[in-house]
Amino acid sequence: MFRLTARAAALAAVFAACNAYAGEGTFGWIYTLDLQPKGTWEFEQRLQYNRGQAGGEYEFWQGRTELEYGVSENFQLAGYLNTSYTNAYRNYPATAEFPNGETGGWGVAYASDDRYSKWRVEGMSLEAIYRLTNPVIDPVGVGVYAEVTLGSVKDEFETRLLLQSNFIDDKLVLAANLVAAIEKIKFVDGETGPESMVDLLFGATYRFVPNWTAGMEARYHNDYYGYHYETHTQEAFFFGPNVHYATKEWWITGAWRFQPTGGKCWAPNDGECSDGRVWDSHSKNEFIVKFGMPL
Repeated sequence: MFRLTARAAALAAVFAACNAYAGEGTFGWIYTLDLQPKGTWEFEQRLQYNRGQAGGEYEFWQGRTELEYGVSENFQLAGYLNTSYTNAYRNYPATAEFPNGETGGWGVAYASDDRYSKWRVEGMSLEAIYRLTNPVIDPVGVGVYAEVTLGSVKDEFETRLLLQSNFIDDKLVLAANLVAAIEKIKFVDGETGPESMVDLLFGATYRFVPNWTAGMEARYHNDYYGYHYETHTQEAFFFGPNVHYATKEWWITGAWRFQPTGGKCWAPNDGECSDGRVWDSHSKNEFIVKFGMPL
């Protein structure tokens, strides 16, 4: 009886700690299974900054303003407003597939002396996450994720399989996302392009002192031409550190990903690679800052 009581008290303490910081995003780009408690709201603001392409200047800022709601203990809904700003000058090689003008999405293929600069509202997204098992009480937490995006740059349907395991009294978190998406890319001339994508995101964070965690995360990225993964057109790798601070009232996360050489492109998108890196909506360095606050 004493052992059962002690275990119950320990489990209650774990749940209390989990609920105190529920919804916090300890990773930059990886989704975890720390969902909003039932009936609660959270405001979240993300700002991503991509810098550096094949040459010249390239800066891309993307903002995502989000509201999350806990429908049940295991089901969360969220809505996003997506905005962006792009500044580019001679950022693609002269041999790029599109030597002038915007390639669609966030890539800008200017090899001329023209400078491209544009701010826009990209559109809206609706996201749902359902948690099948909880990493706080199960060996492996499993969840499913779906997101629909409608906008001026692209229409997209994205799904994820979310995996998470917690160790050392939940101080160490291992997480992975298997991502699949289909996209209708919208070009400035009115044309559209069918694309599909498969990504693997994985990483680890460790709470080294109260309120603070730090870790690493990586991305293995694959693009395909067509809505049904017909032709493999792109492969790239990204990795880097993250750091996170949380209180009961708010949290903030910063992360950086670097794209090393080793990426590849194949026709019909072979003009989007040079020097072993992928350029269309990517860059050498990607930074993200996320801020969250329960309402």
